[in-house]
Amino acid sequence: MLKFFRSLFLLSFFATASALAGGQPFDQATFDAMQKQGKPMLVETYADWCATCKRQEPIISELLNTPALQQITRLRVNFDQQKDVLKALKVSMQSTLIVFKGGKEVGRSTGDTSKDSIAALLQKTL
Repeated sequence: MLKFFRSLFLLSFFATASALAGGQPFDQATFDAMQKQGKPMLVETYADWCATCKRQEPIISELLNTPALQQITRLRVNFDQQKDVLKALKVSMQSTLIVFKGGKEVGRSTGDTSKDSIAALLQKTL
């Protein structure tokens, strides 16, 4: 039982920290736990060399730091290093954003750098 509460605390801590610190690296166990709990989540695929990803990052960070969207957990998938995750999520391009609500995908976009449309996408998780 203690292990369960410890895991729950860590998930809560990482969810809060991810919104404030630019997200956390994608980890299958975290993703699965968040899915099981039905928590609002953004999975962001990025590449360090991607100009579009660099434009998305400050927009996403700003939006996730607003009170209305702070409960969204941000998991970042490295496009160059996590090919198995890309395949599982059916992602073929970097700068793909996927949002989840209640354990199900509710929207995705690729290459979007519009603050308004990214905000609308994130709103789907609530």
